[in-house]
Amino acid sequence: MRIGELSQRTDTPRRLLRYYEEQGLIASRREANGYRDYDESLVDRVLQIRGLLAAGLPTRIIKQILPCLSTPRTIHFDEATPEMLATLTRERDRMTQRITCLERNRDAVSDYLAEVSRPSEG
Repeated sequence: MRIGELSQRTDTPRRLLRYYEEQGLIASRREANGYRDYDESLVDRVLQIRGLLAAGLPTRIIKQILPCLSTPRTIHFDEATPEMLATLTRERDRMTQRITCLERNRDAVSDYLAEVSRPSEG
């Protein structure tokens, strides 16, 4: 697929897709006319990247953990230093805190909706 379709299907600006490619997070093939051609599997990959970026991970770490997120899983870390593992541990813990907060907020919104949707008495 061309960059426009990938952009539309992932709600990701073309400029950002080019940046992901520059960072080595995704790859395209070049057609004879120079246009980028993206594989169908990149739709999910881009959505994963966006989720990881939204969780606060930098692209250098995302690039290293992306192989762990694909199927079949091919895990190969040449650069798994103690510092990298400590960074990933901190990021995981921070994500867990955000998830807990989001769940609490979701439950509060659900409670509110249930309350205001209840038929009034009298």
